[in-house]
Amino acid sequence: MTRILIVEDSPTQATQIRFLIEEAGYDAVVAEDGLAALESLANQPCDIVLTDLHMPNMNGLQLVEEVRNRYETIPVILITNDGTETIAAQALQKGAASYIPKRYLDSTLLSTLKGIVEMQDAAKSRQHILNTLVESRSKYILGNNQELVAVLVQHLETELRTFDFGDETGLFQISMALTEAVLNAMDHGNLELSSALRSDAEAYQKLRDERCSTPPYESRRVALSVELTAEKIKLVVADEGKGFDPSTIPDPTDPENLMRENGRGLMLIYSFMDEIHHNETGNEITMIKHRRDPDAEESA
Repeated sequence: MTRILIVEDSPTQATQIRFLIEEAGYDAVVAEDGLAALESLANQPCDIVLTDLHMPNMNGLQLVEEVRNRYETIPVILITNDGTETIAAQALQKGAASYIPKRYLDSTLLSTLKGIVEMQDAAKSRQHILNTLVESRSKYILGNNQELVAVLVQHLETELRTFDFGDETGLFQISMALTEAVLNAMDHGNLELSSALRSDAEAYQKLRDERCSTPPYESRRVALSVELTAEKIKLVVADEGKGFDPSTIPDPTDPENLMRENGRGLMLIYSFMDEIHHNETGNEITMIKHRRDPDAEESA
């Protein structure tokens, strides 16, 4: 069973989060601050860390750094408040896997956990890939089945490992960015679902299910092109929706937009990837991540 470490200094908030997690079938343990969380991790392994930002002794930002240094395979999710946009953006840059605005906790927590757990499960069952691979170009055509995304992303993550492309945090960031881009292409591109509906998870899923079997949405596909070399990975995700004007996108690098529910996916993509480009129609995004050279970074 997946074990989730909740790091929250408010007993009331911790109880609420623990209830949501355990009702979904996960195991949950609680630590009151960052120091207690590190002690818990040393004594009892966990699969995911879910932490608040503001806590005594060691805050969420400091905890992200410590977990990355000590347990690089454990993803950390932050629960953010209004007014903490800059700190949350810093945490993403320092290795946080994702973030959840506290106001959307009830509607977003379980779907975020589900996505991360699916990627972890896929990683455990990945097949051996030849170590002689030096360059790879591939193209995938997907329908709008969300369940295939985690498997595909994990397959590509395995390829990155054969290139020794980066540490576990870097690979996880690429996986999260690609997951967000493909899901956005499916939901907001092909199925034309409005982000405004996300506050009502049940209504959102109901409309999604309807459009997956209704013309013209049901026949639309997502195309993923992958170019992988020893120096970089280039990912191009295109949908068959109507598109949009990319110039109308709120600046996803501005911390003020971090708490916008409809900009969360792009915020993750812009935080995790080195280059991002949209086509004029707005139905294609190109994402590039350059390979990090650990030796060069240490000598810098």
